[in-house]
Amino acid sequence: MSGRNAGGSGMPDLERASEPGCIEVRYRVVSPLFQPSNLPRYATEGAAGMDLHACIPEPWELGPGCRVRVPTGIALEFPHRGVVGLVYARSGLAWRHGIGLPNGVGVIDSDYTGEIQVLLTNFSDAPYIIEPGARIAQLVFAPVFVARLLETDHIAPTARGARGFGSTGV
Repeated sequence: MSGRNAGGSGMPDLERASEPGCIEVRYRVVSPLFQPSNLPRYATEGAAGMDLHACIPEPWELGPGCRVRVPTGIALEFPHRGVVGLVYARSGLAWRHGIGLPNGVGVIDSDYTGEIQVLLTNFSDAPYIIEPGARIAQLVFAPVFVARLLETDHIAPTARGARGFGSTGV
């Protein structure tokens, strides 16, 4: 599978690497259940996230109010510390079935090398069946700034100031 991209276009990685904003992220298959058709890919040309698929042996029932950790069958190697993987819910699953991420957004740090797993919660009042190979979430790669905190005695004033929760309206 190496030498091909996960975008589904069949274009070699080297051709896509010249696209603006393109980074190369290595992957390794870590589950014997993994199917090549479940490699993360962008569903459309303008998609921001790659679909992640359930790498499970049989359908799983996710009951109302329950949560589960769903394996994807792959591990990733980020090119450097300045990249993070952000896992988001799929809007169709959230809208149609109430399936989302209990933590809002999953964060995959650049130094994590284990299997990518997706935490899903059924926020609806009906059971949901996760099928093997189903698209369960989306993965967005984003830049990260590494901060160096500097102690100060003074914070520059702003129009908002220290007004917090709800201060700009509901």
